[in-house]
Amino acid sequence: MATDVLVAYATKYGSTEEVAKTVAEELEGLGLRVELRELETVRELDGFGAVVIGAALYMGRWHGHARSFLKRHGSALAGLPVAVFALGPLKNTEEQVASSRKQLDRALAKAPDLQPATVEVFGGVIDPAKLRFPFNHMPEGDARDWDAIRAWARSLPAELGLVREPSEL
Repeated sequence: MATDVLVAYATKYGSTEEVAKTVAEELEGLGLRVELRELETVRELDGFGAVVIGAALYMGRWHGHARSFLKRHGSALAGLPVAVFALGPLKNTEEQVASSRKQLDRALAKAPDLQPATVEVFGGVIDPAKLRFPFNHMPEGDARDWDAIRAWARSLPAELGLVREPSEL
């Protein structure tokens, strides 16, 4: 039997990987089989029933590996249920989340065949110790809302059409 869901992510400093792992764990907890991979290592999508793509927004652009993944796998993704998430705003204010969503929507618009079932933006992370000048002078912060991330992950089977009969779980 093929793996049900590919959870694929791109990360620079590890925070998106942490979110992707949490999404994968939630899906596994719901009885789905999940493969967790970095986007740049995915060569084909055969055998997957759905794909979750996650990457951070940096300086107004979605991570380059995510953009490349959409170009490389656009036709295959068009035939699969897809969920997308991005990490972006440094504060979970309505204004910052909306701004990050616009940035993500611009990136997704470059893959017109892709019609994600669900798209979500979560708060991002600033760890000055991992950043270069001038960003290493920014205040430290973690705007990820883990309850919201877990709730979104738990909604994915229904959003992606993967809800199973109890006898199949």
